[in-house]
Amino acid sequence: MTTAGSDDFWVFGYGSLMWQPGFPHTAAVPAVLRGYHRAFCVYSHHYRGTPEHPGLVLGLARGGSCRGLAFRVEPAREAAVRAYLDERELTGYAYQPRTVPVSTDAGTVVSAYTFVADPRHPLYAGERSVDEAAAIIVDAIGAAGLNRDYLINTVRRLEREGFVDRHLHTLLKRVEGLTGVLDAGGGI
Repeated sequence: MTTAGSDDFWVFGYGSLMWQPGFPHTAAVPAVLRGYHRAFCVYSHHYRGTPEHPGLVLGLARGGSCRGLAFRVEPAREAAVRAYLDERELTGYAYQPRTVPVSTDAGTVVSAYTFVADPRHPLYAGERSVDEAAAIIVDAIGAAGLNRDYLINTVRRLEREGFVDRHLHTLLKRVEGLTGVLDAGGGI
């Protein structure tokens, strides 16, 4: 494995950043982060829920590994992209920014900026059973729309990349069962 140059700025996306990065990038490549896994462990009081009916969004929880996308950003745009991501991800949410090593499918290790769940934060939901998470997701809607759309879009992007996340697929099936609405695979 080789290590990318130190001038490169990378961002690791594992949830909505995969399907809606919102920042300019020169590449988006499949990558894996070891030591953390993707989990619906953060309450959303704004984008995917409200304080009265919180939604659940993804965070990186300790243990395991996580397949996602590593986005390369031009060095000249690093400050602006960091500021955008910090405003998007840190406002009211239970995340801590981190720079972590991720391995791309090309065999390169890059240092990537990402957000891990903070278990000490009041909006940290902890890991929920499939039934608990589905019940929360089905009822939640926030400024960015239905909580279940967040789940659907994440699963569909994972599928497009050829990634398998059995937990998210199981959760989507449970949400579909509760709503009676089956996602035809096109995302929302």
